[in-house]
Amino acid sequence: MSRSQPPLPIWLHWLESCPSTNSWAIAHLPQLQHGDVVYTPQQTAGRGQHGRVWHSPPGVLTASFVLEHIPVAQLPVISLGAGLSVIYAVEDLLPSLQGTLRLKWSNDVLLNGRKLAGILCEATASGTLGRVVVGIGLNCRVDFEQAGLDISTIGQAISLHQVSPLVPDPLLLLDRLRHYLLQTAGLLKPEQNTGESTGLTALLPALRSRNALLGHTIIVETGSEQVTGQAAGISDRGYLLLQLPNGEVRSFVSGHILWNHEGRS
Repeated sequence: MSRSQPPLPIWLHWLESCPSTNSWAIAHLPQLQHGDVVYTPQQTAGRGQHGRVWHSPPGVLTASFVLEHIPVAQLPVISLGAGLSVIYAVEDLLPSLQGTLRLKWSNDVLLNGRKLAGILCEATASGTLGRVVVGIGLNCRVDFEQAGLDISTIGQAISLHQVSPLVPDPLLLLDRLRHYLLQTAGLLKPEQNTGESTGLTALLPALRSRNALLGHTIIVETGSEQVTGQAAGISDRGYLLLQLPNGEVRSFVSGHILWNHEGRS
């Protein structure tokens, strides 16, 4: 950053370039603290869910957030809370988009049915608590055509500059994202008296109201099968509910989603 600009916040680790902010954060995890953020304007080898490539052309905000003391039982729902954090952060800074963003279970944020952001959560656990690195890629000012990314490559992506004349400064976005992720982590911490977390219960109404998949026919890809059905909501444990053609309802803790709302993504 320019020397004339104010000093960076103590929680921010600014890298001019790196292959992957998640990889860097994981490699340096012993030196990082709860709430630390790793950011780069130039990520060269981003990683997505299920081993997929995360494309990071110029204009993508790429950052990783360190969260600590997360109950192991809550680790599967961190990506859902992170998705809400992205939604709230964007809507805080761009009020014109209030109510327009949706969550595609479990790790994508959609705007007008198109992918605005992707999330990759990677956790380590010790006993009953874990540390999580939450990687977020948010399309801010991306010229997909100039970057040479066609529709099939980018999964029907969209960038903030396509829908808003104003795109927030990266530092503002990082601050808001961090704010909401820390709130989520606080909700998921076990209560001192009971040892139980009530965080997911608090998040469920918002998760369900922002559920982009509800009612759509989708395919859930797991490591061993493809299952087709109608998305029937999000369970009390944060799992995806899928109603099969025979009426049976199955739940999935993880999986890759294919659907035809705006093409496969």
